Amino acid sequence: METIGTSLVLAVVVTLVSLLICLPAAYAIARYDFRGRNVVRLSFLLTNAFPKMGIYTAMAVIFYKLNLMGTFLGVVLVHIVNTMMFMVWIPSGAFRTVHVQQEESARDAGASSLRVFFQITMPMAWPGIVVASLYTFLGSMEEAQGSLLVGLPNIHTMPSELYGIIMSFPDTAGAVFAMILLIPSAILLVVFRKYLSADALSNGFKM
Repeated sequence: METIGTSLVLAVVVTLVSLLICLPAAYAIARYDFRGRNVVRLSFLLTNAFPKMGIYTAMAVIFYKLNLMGTFLGVVLVHIVNTMMFMVWIPSGAFRTVHVQQEESARDAGASSLRVFFQITMPMAWPGIVVASLYTFLGSMEEAQGSLLVGLPNIHTMPSELYGIIMSFPDTAGAVFAMILLIPSAILLVVFRKYLSADALSNGFKM
C-alpha cells in the first residue's frame, strides 16, 4: 500500500509541477514568433526520441553529484523529463486554437493580461490542457526504469516494485499488482473521456 500511495502522490506532484513549468512555454510557443521557435519545440521531443535508459544513466551521474539519488525530488525530475513533450506540445496546440482577436477584445475592454489568460485563454484551451495533464499523470504512474535507477533504495513506486514482486512472489502476484496499478488509469480515462477526442489529440501535435 505504501508504494501505491507513493506512486499516486508522485504522479500528482509531477503533473502540477509540469503544469507550472510547461504551460508558460506552451503559450510562448503558440503565441510568439521568435527565432528558433521550431527548434525549441522539437527540443521537447528529444527526451522521447532516444533510448530512455541512456538518458536516465546520464541523469543519474549528475544526480549523484547533486545528492539527488534516492530522493523524492530526483524521481520527480526524472518523471518531468518524460512528460515535458506532452505538457508543451498538446497545450501549445490548444492555445493556437484560441483566436488572438478574442484576447485583444478582452484587453480593449480593460482586462489585464493575467485576467485575459485565466478567463479567456485558459477556459478555451482547457480540453487540451486536461488531455496533457492526463497523459502526464498516467505517464508518471507507469514510469519504472527511471524510478528504479534514481529512486532506490529510498523511493519505491508501484511500477518499480513490480520487478521484485514478479521474482519473489507466486505467478499470480504480478497480475494482481498490475491490475491494482491499472485502476487509477481506468478511472481517469472514464472521468475525462470526453476530452480524449481525435480533434484534441491531433490539434496538440500539429507542427
